[in-house]
Amino acid sequence: MNITVLTYLEKEKARSYDEVVGQVAEALRRGGHNVSVLGAHGNVKALIAGLSRRNPDMVFNLMEMFGDNIFGDVAVVGLLDLVGITHTGGGPGEVYLQQDKALAKKLLAYEKIRFPDFAVFGRDADLETGGNLRMPLFVKPLRADGSLGIGASALVHDATDMMKRVRVIHQQFHDAALAEEYIEGREFYVGVLGNHGAQAFPPIEMDFSGLADGAPHVLGKKAKWSKGSAEYKGTRAVLADVSDELRARLQKTALDAYRALRVRDYGRVDMRLAPTNDIYVLEVNASCYLEQSGEYATAAAAAGLDYPALINKIVELAVARQQK
Repeated sequence: MNITVLTYLEKEKARSYDEVVGQVAEALRRGGHNVSVLGAHGNVKALIAGLSRRNPDMVFNLMEMFGDNIFGDVAVVGLLDLVGITHTGGGPGEVYLQQDKALAKKLLAYEKIRFPDFAVFGRDADLETGGNLRMPLFVKPLRADGSLGIGASALVHDATDMMKRVRVIHQQFHDAALAEEYIEGREFYVGVLGNHGAQAFPPIEMDFSGLADGAPHVLGKKAKWSKGSAEYKGTRAVLADVSDELRARLQKTALDAYRALRVRDYGRVDMRLAPTNDIYVLEVNASCYLEQSGEYATAAAAAGLDYPALINKIVELAVARQQK
């Protein structure tokens, strides 16, 4: 097929992309496809013109924002649907559903899947509660992803610090603030691949043992992206050494959450195992990060799918879904 890898540009005339773009493109070429890359930054006319010139049979969608709008990925997939281009991942409804963390929690509640109790502090002073909150709390943007707004300062221990953090999120991210109970315990990520008959990969565990004594066990923005930071150096993702029983429970919880939020093609479910042995879903990351040394690709390899096979399988799943 003719496949266009669609990604965002941080500036309108930028020439560089996230490293995952080249990795995905090369994997697709190894699968026999003709591949082009289209980067966009907030210019709808340029996006439509770029798609028209390339005339792809499919778009491999890596768009996480549009221009300066961190919520613009919803509109982009809506555009792809309107012009009739098959694409990987969810449509606008699914993407919005997964992006609004409070709405996602309500769907998890309906399916009786555990999650931390929470409250939402809207920018217009609205307050929505989803349980009786107990300190400490983790306060983060309601809709932003990629660990934006997440770090040690997101963990608060009293109401005064909570409201200070809420104001920071309102002002810096122009988003509502989500305050949820901090679940102490082990952190696991389970990748899921597929639609009907989806499979859960072996769990990945985040090892926080390299962090300084007393540092919160949180995979924040620095731990994910700042390679020279103490947080980045002090954390690492490893294949989880767990019992068969716990592995099965983690995978079942991941599959249940994946289906509850209508994730399409691929995604990753982040969970915490509390000292009570209860599993709490922290987030469901639809169309998760696909860097070939990252958690999702590592788990896929442990399940027998090397990187090119994984990327091409995602394409096959999207095509089969569209044909149905």
